[in-house]
Amino acid sequence: MGSMIKEVPIWEKSNLTVEEAAAYTGIGINKIREMSSGDNCPFVLWVGNKRLIKRKKFDEYIEKQFSI
Repeated sequence: MGSMIKEVPIWEKSNLTVEEAAAYTGIGINKIREMSSGDNCPFVLWVGNKRLIKRKKFDEYIEKQFSI
């Protein structure tokens, strides 16, 4: 028997890929990349060259915005 790795639903993950964040929020991939490129971005986590989005911080950020 192969290993049975259960996939964690997006809404339970603490960090999302840009693609998962786009699917989760309905915001485009390019827009999320643009938003998370700033040096002081509160919701981005860099793992080497990989950009992850901190889901809870991203939710809080989006909640406070009028437009993006």
